[in-house]
Amino acid sequence: MTIAPTRLPAAERRQALVEAALRVFIVRSYRGSTTAEIAREAGISEPILYRHFPSKRKLFLACVDHAWVELRELWERAIVEHPDEPLAAMGKCYLDLKERKLLLAELWIQGVTEASEDDEIARHLRRHLHDVHAFVAETIRRAQERGAIRPERDAEAEAWIFMATGLLATVGRRLGHLLGQEDFARIRSARLAWMTGSQV
Repeated sequence: MTIAPTRLPAAERRQALVEAALRVFIVRSYRGSTTAEIAREAGISEPILYRHFPSKRKLFLACVDHAWVELRELWERAIVEHPDEPLAAMGKCYLDLKERKLLLAELWIQGVTEASEDDEIARHLRRHLHDVHAFVAETIRRAQERGAIRPERDAEAEAWIFMATGLLATVGRRLGHLLGQEDFARIRSARLAWMTGSQV
């Protein structure tokens, strides 16, 4: 259990709570976890948690937003470091995210599971997924301008496919190695050939 300092400024306390909740949601899921468990993970009482987040739902949505900020920062650094292969560089960030328990696609799956019964989660996820899609599509367009991705590829469609690959990896992990490393290597190779005209 992570013990947080007893007195933190409100913004730092919220951040610590979101990070604790992320750890719990990734291991136990949104539906399978309780605010009591999250409070214990954060080293505080439930009443203190509720001072910052009025419901588990609000805390979950804050986790989605936090995980996206973290992922976007990783992607932005990867793109700067590898401007001629931005999608491959972004895809490799998955391993870093797995180690840090910040698997955004895992939260997407949990959110989609709840969305059929929770309009607020559904609305939030729609807005959020469009934000992620816009970032990926713009990255593809910039790479096309640089000549790193074939100009005839549809950036909007390819951005959705890129995101779907992340979801596929998460589904595979949840089901116990549905796809192995060799499978993903073939997928990456096929996507690279399609997007750039080159082979790994």
